[in-house]
Amino acid sequence: MPTGQDEQLAEVVNREWARLRGFVRRRVRDPRDAEDILQDVFYALVEANRLLMPIEHVTGWLFRVARNRITDLFRARTPEPLQLEDLLPSPDAGPEAEYARSVLLDALEQAIGELPPEQRDVFIAHELEGRSFKEMAAATGVGVNTLLSRKRYAVLRLRERLRQTYDEMTKP
Repeated sequence: MPTGQDEQLAEVVNREWARLRGFVRRRVRDPRDAEDILQDVFYALVEANRLLMPIEHVTGWLFRVARNRITDLFRARTPEPLQLEDLLPSPDAGPEAEYARSVLLDALEQAIGELPPEQRDVFIAHELEGRSFKEMAAATGVGVNTLLSRKRYAVLRLRERLRQTYDEMTKP
């Protein structure tokens, strides 16, 4: 027989399900991942209720938990290591392609070398070695958000630096 708390939880779930589902689906492409997140959010609500955690604004709390679960999902995905071979001209495509490849590799190596050491280390570990931010945080003691910020600044600097090389190569 349902208790008063069970009825209150069911009411919250029924009231917030559609809005929360829309919120998650706009941010997560895979419908299965979105449904998993939704289930996690409502499971967290049930657990909080079971542990008698006071929640003043249930709707805000649900959306905050959903946002955190979405962030966790994207952090958990480890990107494929960057395959430079796929980005560079083939060395078998003739002398012009071989020259372009050489110029690009030299420019990339120089640009990475010009990065501040913290940014360079994070960029190399994540993009070239395929290490996750969580793994790097555990190894270095530096927070995931700090590592993400360092990588972002590295990418912005590399993009700016390599844009010059690209522009020089494509001038008529």
